[in-house]
Amino acid sequence: MKKRMTLFLLMSFIASFLIGSTSVMADDKTPENQLRVGMETAYAPFNWTQTSDKNGAVPKSGDKGAFAGGYDVEIAKRVAEEMGRELVIVPTQWDGLVPALESGKIDAIIAGMSPTEERRQQIDFTDAYYESHLVVVTRQNSSYANATSINDFAGAKITGQLNTFHYTVVEQIPDVVYQDPMKDFSAMRVALDSGIIDGYVTERPEGVTATSVNDKFKMIEFSEEDGFQTNPEDVQIAIGMRKNDPLVQEVNQILAGISAEERTAMMDAAIKNQPSANKSEETTLLSSFKKIIDDYGILFLKGAGLTLFIAIFSTIAGTIIGLLVGVFRTIPISDNPVTRFFQKIGDILLTIYIEVFRGTPMMVQAMVIFYGLALAFGIDLNRTVAALLIVSINTGAYMSEIVRGGIFAVDRGQFEAAQAIGMTHSQTMGKVVLPQVIRNILPAIGNETVINIKDTAVLSVISVTDLFFQGTAAAGTNYQFFQTFLIVGVIYLVMTLTATRLLRLMEKKMDGPSAYIKVEEIAEGQE
Repeated sequence: MKKRMTLFLLMSFIASFLIGSTSVMADDKTPENQLRVGMETAYAPFNWTQTSDKNGAVPKSGDKGAFAGGYDVEIAKRVAEEMGRELVIVPTQWDGLVPALESGKIDAIIAGMSPTEERRQQIDFTDAYYESHLVVVTRQNSSYANATSINDFAGAKITGQLNTFHYTVVEQIPDVVYQDPMKDFSAMRVALDSGIIDGYVTERPEGVTATSVNDKFKMIEFSEEDGFQTNPEDVQIAIGMRKNDPLVQEVNQILAGISAEERTAMMDAAIKNQPSANKSEETTLLSSFKKIIDDYGILFLKGAGLTLFIAIFSTIAGTIIGLLVGVFRTIPISDNPVTRFFQKIGDILLTIYIEVFRGTPMMVQAMVIFYGLALAFGIDLNRTVAALLIVSINTGAYMSEIVRGGIFAVDRGQFEAAQAIGMTHSQTMGKVVLPQVIRNILPAIGNETVINIKDTAVLSVISVTDLFFQGTAAAGTNYQFFQTFLIVGVIYLVMTLTATRLLRLMEKKMDGPSAYIKVEEIAEGQE
């Protein structure tokens, strides 16, 4: 039974690894005949993720089997069609949209973005393609459920999305209890449902969607004099493009050809067709889990495969880096002044590398490497290649110190014995020390593997379609946050337990038999 379980875990591990490795190379450079549009694909009804091309959904770039639908997608389709280009939807986290545009990863942002003055300093905007007004979403059983004015929310715990003007207007509520801005609407809906906040500021289409799929929520609309005071540009939604992009005027002409009635019809259709609006009558907890797995199971599996691929590759690469750095830093100081000088330079550079990558968050490293290299040097990395590079060098920084500690843990007498029989330093390390070091640091390698499996979640900042990214997209579409992330959590747990189990087997294999029988005991048994 134990062997069967181990075999099953091994086969599952390999299958997920292969699934992830089959979709890691997608070109990030825009061909002339394409229009690459960035959006979250998790902000219904403006944009969402689904697993078919139903209702005119468009395939998501770099995520085979996933499609994007919504009002933003319909606008993007019209613009691309009029320009005579093929539309490519590039799923991108909200915080990464502007960096992706500036670095050339995408050609336009069509993601429900308002053309605020602050954003205009970084990018250009077209004319508005939608205009809405602000509302507050609260709970039905809240003391603020009967509010008719923003003044009625005095003393309430209110928040808004990070890096949006929604959060800036919260200050207009008298005596408001400020809550930190949240990364996305998924986080705000969970916080509201759990009672952490009393409400959040949003636009009417999102409020309609939130209340239609969760009967615990209520959308509070205000009259013009009792609501938030905003500039016209704040409630408008426009297409973001690079500074001085000559295509802005062409896009404006295309948008001018879409009448107000047609835009309203497109938004009504988006609200009606969003996946969360097509719920079945059966709403038991078990049925909701089943529906999520049916709808998004394949995407979760692919995300898990990519997560494993990145984690395993990066752990192996990081261990190799760690071994090389660790061995270099233990080389005895040379008597030759020139060699000694270069040793010191190398040691300084390696120290900087180790301290920088151990002392900064991986999320920051991902932003700097993926977007920074494109902005500063025009180096356009594939997202998955960037992910492999980021996690590998991050792991290498940690492993180098682990290896160095493992080398110093080897008894000094073994070094002296090797030198006594004429072995060079490289021979001593390769034949005597490193075999012991590798065995001794296997638990640490296993720990790094588990950490890397979990830490790939931070790569969602550069929109790597790993398991966490897929879970976020699904939850932002179906509004079933608890069920979705519980499934995602179980998948993470299975992956980490499998990795741990396999490494334990490897340790036992390297240790040899767990028990030895003395020769005398064998002889006595034969007598």
